[in-house]
Amino acid sequence: MDSRLLSGAVEMLMLEVISHGRTYGYEISQTVDSRSNGYFSLKEGSLYPALHRLEQQKLVKSSWHEVEGRRRKYYELTSAGIKALDAKKQEWQAFASGIQGVLGDGQSATVVPAV
Repeated sequence: MDSRLLSGAVEMLMLEVISHGRTYGYEISQTVDSRSNGYFSLKEGSLYPALHRLEQQKLVKSSWHEVEGRRRKYYELTSAGIKALDAKKQEWQAFASGIQGVLGDGQSATVVPAV
């Protein structure tokens, strides 16, 4: 897939996963991979820099927790993150609707003559 199409989409997908409750990096990547049927595979080199950006933008907050003897950094949405996710979803849906309007649904378009 053309990486230009992914601009901003990865962070939206990550915010969506995090919106369902506190989670950690590996779990975020696995959830995105699973829900996209393997289409989006977030590697460490893109996942953690994106999480850091989201944290710097105050869209997520993090905290360390020990689970089964291992320390993990968990992420959760802030109120700003909830608003940003909603805005990103609306923007994406408008974009997708515009694209679908041009590509069509397989039906032949009705041409209205100019008057």
